[in-house]
Amino acid sequence: MTVHTVDAYPVAIGKNPERSREHNRRVVLDLVRRHGSLGRAQIARITHLTPQAVANIVDELVGEELLKELGRRRTGRGQPPIQFAVNPDGGATIGVEIAADHMVTVGLDLAGVLRTHRVTPLKDTTPDAIFKTFAAEHAAVAKNLGCRLLGTGVVMPGPFEIDGMTSVGPTTLSGWGGIDARQMLGEACGQPVVVENDATAAAVGERLFGAGLAIPNFCMIYFGVGIGLGIIQDGSPYRGAFGNAGEIGHVTVSPKGRPCPSCGQRGCLEAYASVYVLKEKLVCAGVADTELDDLEALFKAGNPVVMEWIEDAAAHLAPMVAMLENILDPQTVILGGALPEIVISEVIARMGTLPTSVASRRQRELPRVMHGKSGQLTAALGAAALPLFDIVTPKLETSTGAATQAPG
Repeated sequence: MTVHTVDAYPVAIGKNPERSREHNRRVVLDLVRRHGSLGRAQIARITHLTPQAVANIVDELVGEELLKELGRRRTGRGQPPIQFAVNPDGGATIGVEIAADHMVTVGLDLAGVLRTHRVTPLKDTTPDAIFKTFAAEHAAVAKNLGCRLLGTGVVMPGPFEIDGMTSVGPTTLSGWGGIDARQMLGEACGQPVVVENDATAAAVGERLFGAGLAIPNFCMIYFGVGIGLGIIQDGSPYRGAFGNAGEIGHVTVSPKGRPCPSCGQRGCLEAYASVYVLKEKLVCAGVADTELDDLEALFKAGNPVVMEWIEDAAAHLAPMVAMLENILDPQTVILGGALPEIVISEVIARMGTLPTSVASRRQRELPRVMHGKSGQLTAALGAAALPLFDIVTPKLETSTGAATQAPG
């Protein structure tokens, strides 16, 4: 299966054999979602599926309420084509972020619209306490969706099942070593769940609805309590052999440097560029209990601790970006997460001229670093995107002879 581009969007080409029906459904649903609305003939032309195959799939998706008919669009002579769009009332997913000090739960419909959300502080993050809170929050959000539940995604801080790193330190969840989180959370809410680390989930969210919508290969540096990396490769998340790809927080950036707040090693990136370290510095300066709005206000007031952290973070992230470019060759690196938008923008600005890497090409369609989603809901929205990604996204294999055509 190959891909081509339509209005800069990589588009999967369908397969006509009946055995590929599930793939073809995803191709059609993803194409319509990206374009807003399309007619059957347009879908057939772009996907290379037969008109009959497209008609059958569209009718099936309409019957399942995943697509809806919009009526006819007049484009010239003759009978105008009937347009179809994703049906936002056809279903929704729930996303839950379980962080070291809070839980965020969101409901996201098929069109990517936030239907409802809840934020709950956490004083006890042991498994039994979390399962109880998770069940209550999941039920409350499900009640307010207004449509059927298609799936649940949960994000937690990684790494997973690593001695000396999992459930160690203030940026992780205490007491979760050896716990089958997917099974236990599924039992708590009575639904199957997808469990992912927060950075990968945030990258999936960017791929479906954010800055990565038209970018099949990118890295996302994610500011949670700690700092991590989500990798999107050929349109899909890259997780590594054991689900721990992207743990850049524990890459040594300064040998014999500061002690890492999580793993205890010295010189980890997390010791210089994490939100946890920023808040610890503020506490030492007499500023406690800082939330997102507080950080934005402190930045606007020129707080010296915040400004120093931004300089420090930018100085260590700039070479990290170049290293990621040399290793993974992404189209761009996106920065986002649980920081005010204005602070992330300032971090990017303070990086200045990035070190030379394989990305230092004269002709670039994208900047080397881009701003992604920011704010308290970022990880939970990424979690909600996880089951949605499996529903609407076909797997892509890149092709060197990609064609380019417009949907018109």
